[in-house]
Amino acid sequence: MKTTFSGWRYLWKSEDIRRKLIITFIILAVYRLAANVPAPGVNFEVLAAFRASTSGSGGNFLDFLDLLSGGTVSNFSLLSMGVYPYITAQIILQLLIPIIPALQRKMQEDPREGRRWQEKWTYYLAVPMAALSAIGQINIFNSLSMQAQGALILPFGFSADLWVKSLTVLVAMTAGTMFAIWLGELISEYGIRGQGLSLVIFSGIVSQMPVNLASLLSDETTRWFMLIFTLVIIVLTVFAIVYVQQGRRNVPVMYPGRRMGNRMSMPVKGTLPLMVNLSGMIPLIFASAILQFPAILASYFTNSANAGVASFFTGIQNFFGGTGTSNWGYWTLYFLMVVIFTFFYTSVLFDQQNYGENLKKVGATVPGVHTGAPTQKYLSTVQRRITLPGAFFLGVVAIMPFLLGLLLNALNLTAASSQTGLFLVSSSGLLIVVGVVRDTFMNIDAELKLHGYQDSLLVR
Repeated sequence: MKTTFSGWRYLWKSEDIRRKLIITFIILAVYRLAANVPAPGVNFEVLAAFRASTSGSGGNFLDFLDLLSGGTVSNFSLLSMGVYPYITAQIILQLLIPIIPALQRKMQEDPREGRRWQEKWTYYLAVPMAALSAIGQINIFNSLSMQAQGALILPFGFSADLWVKSLTVLVAMTAGTMFAIWLGELISEYGIRGQGLSLVIFSGIVSQMPVNLASLLSDETTRWFMLIFTLVIIVLTVFAIVYVQQGRRNVPVMYPGRRMGNRMSMPVKGTLPLMVNLSGMIPLIFASAILQFPAILASYFTNSANAGVASFFTGIQNFFGGTGTSNWGYWTLYFLMVVIFTFFYTSVLFDQQNYGENLKKVGATVPGVHTGAPTQKYLSTVQRRITLPGAFFLGVVAIMPFLLGLLLNALNLTAASSQTGLFLVSSSGLLIVVGVVRDTFMNIDAELKLHGYQDSLLVR
């Protein structure tokens, strides 16, 4: 009798796959334990008061970093930056490659060696990026806590009485970031292959969901409405994410026939799938970082002795904080930046893949298009057209807390609208979660097939 079975039922029976899963869970547990180690010198009373005064504001850069780091930013942990500086360094190098001809030639002449060079310098660049992120985070927190509480969360500066403590905090937080990156690399090497950093971010997001749920249910007057409303938003968002992420445009490609003895086989018809959202989550991260750079700079001048200067830079910091549904300017700018950077980053990634030359090398052609540069130009045009819905989708995901706040205000649920920060999980966070789950599923499925556990027909 023929029986159809799924290889996934043998997930735990394969010794190699079982070992990789156990290693992955252990490393993630170590990361979550390390995420609770506080930075030295933090005034926890001021920090608790500051967190209470800003709870539920949602949608600003601090909330976004807190999302990526799994709550370590709001707790001022040693791992407060998570793996964010490494991602920023990776983006910077990817943007520099098409701009600098020498780097572009290096990547094209020997792609494998070029990738090794890029990985090495990403680590080098991540160290100063982590240090700068730590300084910016400390300054922003201190500036906001001074406005709200009149006290510093973490005394920081390079004066004669503070430079040793400040240097210690800076080194400790930078080391925490590199430790998180190292754990991610351990997962990629010994656990689920290629998913290390993604799973580190994923674990942080998932760890915040119980806390957000408890906060959501804390208000007895709106708890059931907000619970149902949140579940509906989550279901719709997941459906939209999967629909867009799986979107493809299949471009027809003709591959040349092969010679078999004295005969030549007919050309083979194939397709080249182009993704609707090639850039993934990167535009959200980079656009948010660019928009918050003015706030980081302004934090150095908000305590100026000149009242006019302090007031001016405080206004800049408040504007780019992106807090609340009244800040239309910030949210509009955020949306436009996400859309623009999606097009820009997709163009950079697509040009690096150089489909025109790669298809020419194997003799493949797109019907009606000349090989080489014309093919690359044609495919770039197609990619830009299908990127438009993906870019607007990411823009809507970016401003989801703002849109939900407006909707709740329109329904005269002002108290509930203050909890729109929770919806950061159902928009940006879910975009990461769904992407990581999908990629992890595909990696594990490939591992099962390599070990012979795959969908097949067995005769018993």
